[in-house]
Amino acid sequence: MTFQPEQLIRSAADLAMSLRDLRKRAGLSQIRLAQRCAMSQTKLSNIETGRVSPNLVDVELILRALEASPDVTAEVMSLARLAHTEWQGKRASWRRGLEKRQAELAGLESEARILRYFLPAMVTGLLATPEYVRASLSGSPGDKSVTIARKLERQAILYDTSKSFTFLLTEQAVRWPVLHPAAIAVQLDRLVSLSRLPNVRIGLLLAGPALSRGPMNTFTVYDQRLATVETFTGRIVFQDARDISEHVRIYDTYERLALFGEESRHVLTQWATLFRS
Repeated sequence: MTFQPEQLIRSAADLAMSLRDLRKRAGLSQIRLAQRCAMSQTKLSNIETGRVSPNLVDVELILRALEASPDVTAEVMSLARLAHTEWQGKRASWRRGLEKRQAELAGLESEARILRYFLPAMVTGLLATPEYVRASLSGSPGDKSVTIARKLERQAILYDTSKSFTFLLTEQAVRWPVLHPAAIAVQLDRLVSLSRLPNVRIGLLLAGPALSRGPMNTFTVYDQRLATVETFTGRIVFQDARDISEHVRIYDTYERLALFGEESRHVLTQWATLFRS
């Protein structure tokens, strides 16, 4: 399914209106429909006015109680999925301040127990050296000193052994010339060091072996409750269980192809030597 950012803004209101209109066309009162769905009339009213965003089970119950046609069901369920998806534009993040984004990420990381990072383009800030962090923000406007400090502070979460981190990096992401060669070698040394933490797994996807699909986007999955996908102009936040499960499935596909442990450390050390030479 493809969509534009403005669709995500409208979807919650469209969903509420669609459910309300379907009930009225069916000639049912809120009380009668709520009884059929085994939910309170207050909850149904809040759903129809947009004060509450229904989960997919609620929407399916309502559509079944209304005996909606397959075409209508498909259309409304698509709206429901969009209503559980959020667009965060990069320009809006810049206006709010980049350090606020770091606070949001720190909050997500503190709440999650199993964190999966798919990195096809660059090294993420959690794994980056200070010099790499600074270079990665070169295209962002304004004073970046506070943001750099916040990014480096977030790295302390890696030492929380109650959490499990898995990072999948393509060869391109690791070797992309964000810095001069000597500094890239230092970044590679850091990856080797962090991979020895008991709760951190760093996997490498080498160029060469045939892959079933190309790595399209950077994305992160927090437990089984939220996935974020990065684009050039912003990020998409998925909260629909099916979208999250699909990202986990894609992640698992790549994870099975990655090198971990001593194999990945051996390759990273070889690359560091090449960069130094």
